[in-house]
Amino acid sequence: MSKPAVLFVCVHNAGRSQMAAGWLTHLASDTIDVRSAGSIPGDQINPMAVQAMHEVGIDITHQTPKILTTDAVQASDVVITMGCGDACPIFPGKRYEDWTLTDPAGQPIETVRLVRDDIHQRIQDLINELAPQRAAH
Repeated sequence: MSKPAVLFVCVHNAGRSQMAAGWLTHLASDTIDVRSAGSIPGDQINPMAVQAMHEVGIDITHQTPKILTTDAVQASDVVITMGCGDACPIFPGKRYEDWTLTDPAGQPIETVRLVRDDIHQRIQDLINELAPQRAAH
């Protein structure tokens, strides 16, 4: 059986989607393929997102914002959008979720930490669904 693939999409692929990809890679990368992209990618990852993830031992500094492609959506089993709405192409047979999360852009670190922790809980729930054997971690 092949690994399920999850694609996280937000507008700039600089904060929320990068933190979500960082969490899922950290917690389940050997059982789930992880991708992220943006409908209008920024030039760099949000430094506050990098700092917030670093505080929990996850390094996302090597990531760069990537453009959302039709191929990335087609290659994914689950597509999770975060504030980009209709920019994401819809294909039959794919599972789509929209996570309503505060955009960490321009926010103080305290707010970014809350977003990080909210994403962490959602990622745990996602792992429980897609890779239940990993749920104990």
